Formats: sequence, C-alpha cells, structure tokens
Amino acid sequence: MRFSKTLMTGLIMFAGVNAFAQKKAEKFEKLEIEMFPKAKEGFKQVYIQLPVAKNENDLKVEFFVGAEKMLDCNNYFLMGNVKTQDLQGWGYNYYEVESNGEAAGTLMGCRDQKKTKKFVTLQPEIVRYNSKLPLVFYVPKDLEVRYRVLRADAKMKSAVQR
Repeated sequence: MRFSKTLMTGLIMFAGVNAFAQKKAEKFEKLEIEMFPKAKEGFKQVYIQLPVAKNENDLKVEFFVGAEKMLDCNNYFLMGNVKTQDLQGWGYNYYEVESNGEAAGTLMGCRDQKKTKKFVTLQPEIVRYNSKLPLVFYVPKDLEVRYRVLRADAKMKSAVQR
C-alpha cells in the first residue's frame, strides 16, 4: 500500500514537472524551407528559426555575417555585401552574401603585436521579427551567420521641445 502511494506521488510529481518544462520551452512554428533554392557551389544554406513571441511587432532581428580571425588592435570589417532576394511565387525573402572573406581595417599603430581572435563582420542588418518565416541565407562556406533579438522599450517617450 505504501509503495503504491509513493509510486503514485512520484508519477504525479513527474507529470507536473514535465508539463512545467514544456510550458517553459520555446515554441516554434513548423519550419518549411524546401521551397528555397539549393546552395550554389562554394556556398552553404543557413537559416534562423525564431521562436513564437508575444508582440512580435515590438521585436527586430539584427544579423551579422562574418568569420573569426586573428587580428591586432585595429578595427576591422569584412568586405562584401548582403543582397535581399525574392523567392519567386512565394513572396518570401532570402539573403545572398557576396564576400571573399577579405578584411579591411584602420591603420592604427599597435604598441604590441599581440593578436586576438575577433568576429569580423559585414555591415550588420536589422529586419523585422517573424516567427512564421525562417531567415534563410546563402553564405560562402568559410563565413557564418550570427544574430540577436532587439526589443523596444515598452514605454514611449516624448522628445524635448525648445
């Protein structure tokens, strides 16, 4: 009798914890990317799937296309650009990156010749947050895509008048 009560209590607690964990997990829309073209030779297809969020109109996504390089104290950026393409017949966008991975930078004199690993990027871009559509990129094989979600202040502020 005691064993069955302990077993029942354990099962109920397990079910409760499992339900709580499922609520805490991020919810994603069903992802479909089959309609996007295959990557060209020397490129790879990468995508970002955003979780469903409340007030998606208050969110933006900033993405960075770049590579980690060993660099000195100067400020560097990758040379190249990101082109927005239209997926014909679907009304979706995707992004094609044109870059050979070369970096350019400032010409400050660095006291020490110490090099550190830095993520060097093309000009970052900001796009609207939409959990229903993936952000699809075609990038050269040696580059990667990183992103961050930007949130607006909940409270609107007024400008100062003079």
